[in-house]
Amino acid sequence: MSKPFVIFFLLFIPFLAPHAGKAQSPNLNPYNIIWNSQSQNSSESMPCGGGDIGLNVWVENGEILFYLSRSGTFDENNLFPKLGRVRLNLQPNPFTAGAKFRQELKLKEGYVEITGGEGRQATMVKVWVDVFRPVVQVEVNSSQPIRVEASYENWRTQNRELLAGEKFATSLKWSKLKAIQYKDEVQPLGNDILFYHRNRDSTVFDLTVNQQHLIKVKGQLINPLHNLTYGGIMRGPNMVWAGTSSGKYSQADYTAYKLKSKTPARTHQLQMYLHVDQATTLTEWQAGLRQIIRQAEAGKKNAFRNTQKWWRQYWDRSYVLINTESASSADAAWQVGRNYQLFRYMLGCNAYGKYPTKFNGGLFTYDPVFVDAKYPFSPDHRQWGGGTFTAQNQRLVYWPMLKSGDFDLMPPQLQFYRRLLPNAELRTNVYWNHPGASFTEQIENFGLPNFAEYGLDRPAGFDPGLEHNAWLEYHWDTALEICLMVLDLERFTQQDITPYLPLLESCVNFFDEHYQYLAGRRGAKKLDQNGHLVLYPGTAAETFKMANNAAPTVAGMQTVLSRLLELPATYASTEKRARWQEMLKRVPTLSFREMQGHKTIAPAKTWERKQNTEIPQLYPVFPYGMYGIGKPDLEVAVNTWKYDTDAIKNRNYTSWHQDNIFCARLGLTAEAAAITIQKLQDSGRRFPAFWGPGHDYVPDHNWGGSGMIGVQEMLMQTDNRKIYLLPAWPLDWNAEFKLHAPYKTVVSGKVVNGKLISLEVTPKERRKDIILPKE
Repeated sequence: MSKPFVIFFLLFIPFLAPHAGKAQSPNLNPYNIIWNSQSQNSSESMPCGGGDIGLNVWVENGEILFYLSRSGTFDENNLFPKLGRVRLNLQPNPFTAGAKFRQELKLKEGYVEITGGEGRQATMVKVWVDVFRPVVQVEVNSSQPIRVEASYENWRTQNRELLAGEKFATSLKWSKLKAIQYKDEVQPLGNDILFYHRNRDSTVFDLTVNQQHLIKVKGQLINPLHNLTYGGIMRGPNMVWAGTSSGKYSQADYTAYKLKSKTPARTHQLQMYLHVDQATTLTEWQAGLRQIIRQAEAGKKNAFRNTQKWWRQYWDRSYVLINTESASSADAAWQVGRNYQLFRYMLGCNAYGKYPTKFNGGLFTYDPVFVDAKYPFSPDHRQWGGGTFTAQNQRLVYWPMLKSGDFDLMPPQLQFYRRLLPNAELRTNVYWNHPGASFTEQIENFGLPNFAEYGLDRPAGFDPGLEHNAWLEYHWDTALEICLMVLDLERFTQQDITPYLPLLESCVNFFDEHYQYLAGRRGAKKLDQNGHLVLYPGTAAETFKMANNAAPTVAGMQTVLSRLLELPATYASTEKRARWQEMLKRVPTLSFREMQGHKTIAPAKTWERKQNTEIPQLYPVFPYGMYGIGKPDLEVAVNTWKYDTDAIKNRNYTSWHQDNIFCARLGLTAEAAAITIQKLQDSGRRFPAFWGPGHDYVPDHNWGGSGMIGVQEMLMQTDNRKIYLLPAWPLDWNAEFKLHAPYKTVVSGKVVNGKLISLEVTPKERRKDIILPKE
């Protein structure tokens, strides 16, 4: 059962010693991933990145290889391709069979270090990414002069039709339409290698607009694929053009474009400058690339130092270290702490992307045949699309950033919705002639439903604003979760969210307007006998379909509108607040049912079918926080977890399942710990945090995100100004932690044998709001 809590005025508790000064910088060295043997293939790669660039780095058969990936690279079919692969061959080769070898991900410093050989053969290679400029750096240092051959490898060397299964990585998915992947352009420029792709005039955007009856407003829609150009230049001092060769890696034939060192030397450098832009002309894009190179050259003296500083500050602002005294992967709880940090590192690699970190692999996908033999495709492949964003999965990647204090990493997700607001409002107006933003599930990077998910065999006369899809029909309330994320960002940071207010207002307005519109089409009254909206047809996630007053929709509307009304007075006029209050009065109440003799939260008032494995009846617990530690009727929510047979049947720890979070918020310590161990245990792949595929792909980022959230909720829960510590923390998990709470508050502490033996709260006046479990 949940633990009773009591408010302590911690200033006067003698056993709770505050830290001297600021919390110490965490020791992450035990979490560094170290391999003493080379990898068999790209599936045994190590993530490396910064800014918005990700690399998969590995050493195979004596050669260093890495994939290049950058946020925002979408081709004509909305596939999210790699920017290529780089291969390094050193002579004499320090990585020959039997030679001393070590590859290490240095977490605190944010780079990969590879060493080979010893004595006169000793060589060290450092691979890192500039956090502040889109530049990949490779530095080679050897105890004797060596030669370096660097190859840029590209497998998109000619136009080709994608195979049926390959189309699942595009917006066409299972459509029978042809998908042509157009070739890249690669050429030597003196001693540089230039590579780029520029989208043709016709893209899946045009196809989708035509399909969804939006031709008459096409010119008003934001089109992120138009003129999109991405690529870069590879070069290095002391490197010269060395011709081309061909080969095959895994399932893909490639052409290699080579540079080689002019002369043997003890040190060598290689740079890849990457550029993504919707440039009007290719010439304009090339000018932008040259500007990136000039700026990088001007700042190269301090680039590594500045990048190191960024990573140090990143780790210093938040951490959760568990059972560090054991420092052994045999300790399941230690694995949880290590893999929590590893996944947070992966999130930090796309800190500043224009687009959110993708739930289905992020920047770190690799050759798909090593995920599953049934995917014999190119390295560009990932299941569930490239430019398609599955909102109910994406949210789990971004929720943990609040308590980890990674507020600067959240704009890619929040701005994604803000940027697409005009398209979402326009489609609502065209289809139904009322205001409000209609954000659907499986949304494209241009704000419309995915081409395949929209329905390819739609009945004549079917509402063009709806997805004709058994899983996604009426599934548009995930946008309310994004709204709550914005409101939480304001509460945590006190930063001005005025630019997001149109998004928040438009999202709640859509539900208020649309369900009155639908009721008015069914009958003479737009509200029920209690003056409430009739939220029908709706859906409780993808599981309870054709629902009436679905729990996530009711909880989302109640929570977002209540939180809008709690914003400081400067955010809205009296008239606007009155409108929000009236809207809130129209939101129906949650529904309940009796299960095994206990009152539980119902997934909806009624529904017509069940078909997936989610537990939406607990969404009022997470994300909406209507039930939880210290809140009324907690037993009803606990009963829902324990006795609701639908919930019991759908329990799971993989991928996007939230069971660990639910149990933590309900104070069910044993269950929360057990599920968290399952979720954050080593992935079974060489890199421990490459989870999946689960329901999605590898590395599954909503798997890692939901794991992080669960750990945070076990350690600390917040309710406005209240801060509950150790609400679901096991007695045998010793920990050091630093987490963030609302109102610009930072909480650091140390837990030993279930006791909080040290605590620091900043600002100090917030100590009075700390609540500990009663003995």
